[in-house]
Amino acid sequence: MTASSSAENTSTPPDMLAAIDMGSNSFHMVVARLVHGEIRTIEKMGEKVQLGDGLDSENCLTEEAQERGLDCLRRFAQRLNGTPPEGVQVVGTNALRVARNASQFIARAEEVLGYPVEIIAGREEARLIYLGVSHTLSDDAGGRLVIDIGGGSTEVIIGNRFEPQELESLHMGCVSFRNRYFADGRITRKQMDRAITHAEQELLSIRKLYRSVGWQSAVGSSGSIKAISTVLATLKITDGTITRSAMEELRRRLVDMGNIEKLGDLGLRPDRQNIFPAGFAILMGAFQSLDIPEMTFADGALREGLLYGIAGRIRHEDVRERSITALQERYHLDQSQGAAVEATAIAAWQQIAGHWGIDTVTDEEVLRWACQLHEIGLTISHSQYHKHGAYLLRYSDMAGFTQQAQQELAVLVRGHRRKFAASIFEGIDPSDKERLQRLCILVRLAVLIQHPRNMEPPPAFTLQPRKNGLLLSFPEGWFDERPLTLADLMNEQDYLAKQNFVLELAGG
Repeated sequence: MTASSSAENTSTPPDMLAAIDMGSNSFHMVVARLVHGEIRTIEKMGEKVQLGDGLDSENCLTEEAQERGLDCLRRFAQRLNGTPPEGVQVVGTNALRVARNASQFIARAEEVLGYPVEIIAGREEARLIYLGVSHTLSDDAGGRLVIDIGGGSTEVIIGNRFEPQELESLHMGCVSFRNRYFADGRITRKQMDRAITHAEQELLSIRKLYRSVGWQSAVGSSGSIKAISTVLATLKITDGTITRSAMEELRRRLVDMGNIEKLGDLGLRPDRQNIFPAGFAILMGAFQSLDIPEMTFADGALREGLLYGIAGRIRHEDVRERSITALQERYHLDQSQGAAVEATAIAAWQQIAGHWGIDTVTDEEVLRWACQLHEIGLTISHSQYHKHGAYLLRYSDMAGFTQQAQQELAVLVRGHRRKFAASIFEGIDPSDKERLQRLCILVRLAVLIQHPRNMEPPPAFTLQPRKNGLLLSFPEGWFDERPLTLADLMNEQDYLAKQNFVLELAGG
């Protein structure tokens, strides 16, 4: 499901922005106005949905959990109504990363909202959290540690000003820890110690690196850390600053209270009480493992990071472009050849996009990036390099990209040469399959036209739609000097015919 068309892209950029974060514990929405490049928040909404609590023994979301999420989204949808698609981003995090039936819920959520829903990887979630937090703090120099405890995952980031340096998403959260260590509502010393030790074990993989990189200040985001800060202030242990000694004191008090039912005495809302000990244990584990002396709370989080990401794209400051360039450099791609293939594919796309219904900004972007990266698999082996390239793009950490966007990019690279088989598009949402097949054909044709690697500008070819195919015409005599290109295109006719696609050649 795509968000904006090429026609929309030329219009006035949206001044209304909205972001929805479908977390494992809570769903959050923020609506803001973009005024002279500055984001001004208009409204925030949040509900405890506990989607992650609705995962059954086979990691499928129960119908009850899905309905809780959809009911929340119906309320959000009323506030979103009329917001331009290019100003909205809706993402799912750990619960949807884990759920085996995530695609089912996403389809239902898109129907309710009327906007695309995407799943982001853990490190992309960490990057966006850092972006949201850093924009709510003063622009101070010096390293900054940011920790966000969610329902199903915990993000730990070190960055400087607005740039993250180290990103990690750990598979532990307040909902999963509650279910494992505090499901009976009791808070015993043994249960608390076990939960804290578990958190330290999860942090062990990054402990040495993070300590060696270091930081000057530590900041917490998310409801769990906000609740801890609030409780410390309520009990007058600190002014809300989270210190190591304050955490030790709160640990003793929680164990003395002995039961979740008594946490209302700390001023905690009922919906926060049953996950508070779990969030506390995770943060305590982080304090001990990373040797954190003190931490403050920041209001920015993933949803704010999404807003700043949208605003960056509007200003043509797209972090995804930086990711593509970084991959080109890391894997030593022939960027001149990639640019030649891109120019040829775009020349074809401009002629056929409207006829084929692939004229959105999203279509153009994925087509460009696939052309730029189509040879990335050569870094592993020339044999089957299109398959190696698809694997790299599917599973690399790519800042700014959702999991669906990476999958689409991987599919186009996987299908850019050799057999044009139906298996290339397995796992793709049926509503997107024809669209990706058509984009893939454009990449294939561009690669063949630029096969001689002469870095020539696109020839003056024309594309015309035909029933179940295309008519590709070249200037008279063009093939006389390019017999190998003609042979390539004739082979391509056979490949495409196996999927009932007819490629006609003319002129040349």
